Amino acid sequence: MRKILVIDDDTYICNLLVNFLQNKNFEVLGTYNGINGKKLIETGNFDLVLCDYRLPDSNGEEMLQFIKLKKPSTPVIIMTAYAEIKTAVKLIKAGAYDYVTKPVQPDEILQLINKSLDTRSTLIDNTVFVKDFITGKSKKIKKIMQLVNAVAPTDLAVLIEGETGSGKEYIARAIHYASNRKNNPFIAVDCGAIPKELANSELFGHIKGAFTGAINDKKGYFEQAKGGTLFLDEVGNLPHENQVKLLRALQERIISKVGDNKIIKVDVRILTASNENLLKSVKAGDFREDLYHRINGFKIQLPPLRERREDIMEFIDFFIARANKAFSKKVTGIDDDVKSLFLRYDWYGNIRELQNVINRCVLLSPDHVLHPDILPEELKIQSSRPGADSAYSFMISKVPDLKEATLETEKEMINTALIKTNFNKSKAAQMLNIDRKTLYNKIKLYEIKIVK
Repeated sequence: MRKILVIDDDTYICNLLVNFLQNKNFEVLGTYNGINGKKLIETGNFDLVLCDYRLPDSNGEEMLQFIKLKKPSTPVIIMTAYAEIKTAVKLIKAGAYDYVTKPVQPDEILQLINKSLDTRSTLIDNTVFVKDFITGKSKKIKKIMQLVNAVAPTDLAVLIEGETGSGKEYIARAIHYASNRKNNPFIAVDCGAIPKELANSELFGHIKGAFTGAINDKKGYFEQAKGGTLFLDEVGNLPHENQVKLLRALQERIISKVGDNKIIKVDVRILTASNENLLKSVKAGDFREDLYHRINGFKIQLPPLRERREDIMEFIDFFIARANKAFSKKVTGIDDDVKSLFLRYDWYGNIRELQNVINRCVLLSPDHVLHPDILPEELKIQSSRPGADSAYSFMISKVPDLKEATLETEKEMINTALIKTNFNKSKAAQMLNIDRKTLYNKIKLYEIKIVK
């Protein structure tokens, strides 16, 4: 039975998720703060951690760092307010598996949990290229696929640059499965999720007794990818000392395990990816120049979704079909207002964010067509800003920060509930569908004056 840890200071949400997941045949523990969460993570073996971003004694970033240090292979899903999408993207860069936006929908979380656990147990399908992604038909992505087809048959090292969520791993897989190595392993590694202390062990392996906790010999990613392709995602996050050893492995095609002097020859093709301009990192002294030139045998610059808006509708149809299957729904499409909003929105999290929004809307929709009333409020605010008359308009004027807009909306809702209940906190909490503790915390956060 798979074991899951839920960390959320909102007792109602935490207990709701624990009970829901237990009914889905998971072994689940719940806790309301970061301190207890860390203790449980240290002493237990969880297949997945579901963690709220805002905790009374910690936050999602700190919890993620702790989990990746103590249990680096454990996937982490962050629960966050929709207005914190940029923060969620940052956490994915740091190694989170994915995020879900609040208010939480149990079925949405269940789908993401199952996907994460399936990915973990069968990390890579080495014989079949599972097409869980589409390319689109825009001129920009067609040029990208032309580059993929040109470089795939070679053994050139390829550097793929693009924003988080823009599909870098898909491009890497496309290269592998169009190459002569397609029948051998494709191993994907998130360098941002590997703690500095364990990077050499993860990449090159170790022998028994090499360090505390090394109770058995271990094959590193280089050995696992023998004859195939090793994809190093977010390679710019590797510390300098690990960059040195990686450079040697790429130059000499040899490795040695931690704690062992034995030389092992390796035959792998290296593909790398970064969500930042690595050349700027080189100039800033954060990334070795010699390593940069070694991995940059051929560069592919992947455009963000907002620069290929003509592909958005194709992605929408694809994700609706997948969500229908996952949630047993029968949504057939979106109305014209939703289409206009989607085409104007900037999509900070790119394709991943679009998929998450579609999943949520399909799950919540009472109709066969998606309407604006079920869209996240922040998406509607940004998409309807002055100056965005055309679906492809990039000339959009500034509005207040989305996070501030969300907080203001939440404050107004709490004020309204308090007034309607004559400032009876229990009734107000019930009206807002939160517990009293959460309401008290919100009142304190927003400095709401209670009239007695």
